[in-house]
Amino acid sequence: MLEKYFIQLNSDIYALAKLQAWFQQFQNLLPKPTWMQCNLVLVEVFTNVVSYAHEGLSEETPIDIEIAINEVEYLLEMRIWDFGEPFDLQAEIERTALEAQKSQDFESIDDIPTGGRGLMLAKTVADTISYETLPDGRNCFVMTKSFSKIVK
Repeated sequence: MLEKYFIQLNSDIYALAKLQAWFQQFQNLLPKPTWMQCNLVLVEVFTNVVSYAHEGLSEETPIDIEIAINEVEYLLEMRIWDFGEPFDLQAEIERTALEAQKSQDFESIDDIPTGGRGLMLAKTVADTISYETLPDGRNCFVMTKSFSKIVK
């Protein structure tokens, strides 16, 4: 059975509290490690949309988020739509991976450049991630994550 859940938020970092409250409803539908990993990706991508994709746009610019959970196939799909400038997801991940290799010589985590860490995190957590520009001018980040059956 496929269940879809949707929320629309303003491009305001303070909307993160509302997003977190909304995401709480999935705690009983997903294994705890999966819920925590997906929550972390959700926070990272939302923050990136607010901070980068929607930089310079009105706070009223909407961010649409959909979570689809297939309890038969044990699969979660997360979609996040933005109005920012499109970018090459794979190239950004490769750039970040190169930066991470260079960062191994840093003495402190604070010395590591911040750009792209959220995408690396998403790539590590997810089964698949993609980013595409749609005909309506929006971009859509899509992540899929399989999970194990919850024993109740």
